[in-house]
Amino acid sequence: MALMAGSGRQALGQEADVPPNTPPPPPVTFQNLIPTDQLAFLNDYAGRSTKEILKDKRFRALMKAMTPRTTYHYGRDMSLADASEMVLGGTPLPVDVQDGRYVMVGSRGGNQLSGRGFLWFDMKEGAALGGVYFHPINGEPTPTLAIFSKQLNGNDLAMSQLPPIFAEDVAQWSAMAAIPEVSPRYFIPSNGKKYVLVHDEDYCGPTPGANGPPLNVCMQMNADAADDDLNAAYFMKETRNAANATAWMLAPEQMAWIGLRDRTCGIGAAALPCRIRITRVRTRVYLGRHS
Repeated sequence: MALMAGSGRQALGQEADVPPNTPPPPPVTFQNLIPTDQLAFLNDYAGRSTKEILKDKRFRALMKAMTPRTTYHYGRDMSLADASEMVLGGTPLPVDVQDGRYVMVGSRGGNQLSGRGFLWFDMKEGAALGGVYFHPINGEPTPTLAIFSKQLNGNDLAMSQLPPIFAEDVAQWSAMAAIPEVSPRYFIPSNGKKYVLVHDEDYCGPTPGANGPPLNVCMQMNADAADDDLNAAYFMKETRNAANATAWMLAPEQMAWIGLRDRTCGIGAAALPCRIRITRVRTRVYLGRHS
């Protein structure tokens, strides 16, 4: 995926400013939790089709309660609620309920822009998160996954701040829905704007109970994730975080930044650690994290 434009030497020069041993960001705090008695009926749909639960008025009320009010661009401008319903109406998956607590309602394919999506609930905590995945045609990095919830607040979020079980369930859904493990990601909180959901996973880190990918593969995944975050951050900066933004980037500027980075780091597998560091520094600049 092409890297977006930037002031190359300024960004490269800031690599030394990254503080060592930076502590991980704190877990997200969900706002306006859903009462557990309004979620208990979800247990009744365990193993049944997403199409069935979409007909339940109680479920539709939950969709309305958890979805931010905003205009979203899914091939054309529409409400985020309509976009979510459209992707959920694609090829259904069975409703998955784990431990009588965690619920994943999802689809694995649709006719429009390869759209698919999910709604996820923690029935004990009253937390709810949704996701819309598709291939945009409005100039933004593609394909893309947008996580949304009225219970989210703020404009700065990384994947590690969301519940670990949520990340695991999304990974499982992604595998069933044939979604790339690494792609541009956003989140839409209660204010209805769209922000970068930063990849802070280490794809070369330990994988409990399983063998991870080979080193060359996982390092490339880390590099791809860094590029995706930078592309998404640049797009959202240029479009002022509008959830229905449309913009087309300038290829010459993109290539100039890539050239500068490659001359600094070199090319090939040995250059990936340098490339990842420099790209993440530039992303922090776009996101306003200068320290």
